[in-house]
Amino acid sequence: MARKSSVERASEIVGGFATAKKNITIQFQGRERSQENILQQVRREALARGIADEEIEHVDIYIKPEEQAVYYVINRQMEGKIAF
Repeated sequence: MARKSSVERASEIVGGFATAKKNITIQFQGRERSQENILQQVRREALARGIADEEIEHVDIYIKPEEQAVYYVINRQMEGKIAF
């Protein structure tokens, strides 16, 4: 059995799921939020709190629909909460 070349292995990684367009939507008790909507709201909140867009390097988001809340941590130091 011949070994795959690095080009063949790279093309397998580039195609399929890795490059597929993805859409995530969270639904809970008749409410719905898309991943894009949540990310935009968190970005606006961070900018309003004084952090520059180019300073944002790391974003953690925790969605708690049962609390009607989305919690976030930006750059592992700025914490916040937006409505779900």
